[in-house]
Amino acid sequence: MAFKDVLLTLKSYPEPTPIASIDEAIDFAAVVGAKISAFACGVKVPAPGSLLADVLLDISAMAAAETKRSLANAEALLAAFQDAAEKRGVFQERILEHGLVSEVRDVLIEYARLKDLTILPVPEGEVFDQWHAESILFGSGRPTLLLPQTRKRADAFALDTVVIAWDFSRSASRAVADAFPILEKAKQVYVVTVTNEKVIDTKRSGAELAKHLARHDVEAVLDTLDAAGRGIGDVLRSYVASRNADILVMGAYGHSRLRDFILGGATKSMIAQPPLPIFLSH
Repeated sequence: MAFKDVLLTLKSYPEPTPIASIDEAIDFAAVVGAKISAFACGVKVPAPGSLLADVLLDISAMAAAETKRSLANAEALLAAFQDAAEKRGVFQERILEHGLVSEVRDVLIEYARLKDLTILPVPEGEVFDQWHAESILFGSGRPTLLLPQTRKRADAFALDTVVIAWDFSRSASRAVADAFPILEKAKQVYVVTVTNEKVIDTKRSGAELAKHLARHDVEAVLDTLDAAGRGIGDVLRSYVASRNADILVMGAYGHSRLRDFILGGATKSMIAQPPLPIFLSH
């Protein structure tokens, strides 16, 4: 199924999503032939319930000012998004919600469940944003595209080279199936399997995947890398850089325990520091 209905998530507080991330998401939608909507939330900042603090520091006024700033950021981001998306002919709709920080995640998951794909800009090292990424990835039932906010692009987004991280797992298989709208448009596809990092219980893995992709008119080059004691995240970072990849497709491994996500090593590493746009499915 082609991507037709894509969602971009925008953060209004404490720091707004960079305009460059909006432009990259719009570029992606144009490349895959999708319409794109954007979601932003005006965050309500609660004032601590301390009468003394309110008298001395006017905490209520400070909280009200931060709430106003968040709403202004959300409206400005959505306006900038609509303007850019309409110029590219990919605008679908803009979605503005209001709520406490603790409520944003669940509202966002509800919207993500009704889209073909959710695009999430991720600042490097921000634990809260990583938590949102994990929540959408494991809660939406739909694929997620992570955009690194710190990445500098020289040119417009393209699908010249796509890399598939393949370990014959259920999640990797799901990711490949979900990524076909991307794979079919890529000029070059590489399938990389990292050995001596964990047990891969099949001898037909890469070759059989290549056959499957070819039956969908996707020609792929197979590569095998020895982890040689390195973490799989480090191996994949080095590999995608060597191939000058535009997107990495990989399965997301993890499960929820009392609403905390227990992530696999590769998933955790890549969500924390995505070196390039990463297409993830679970």
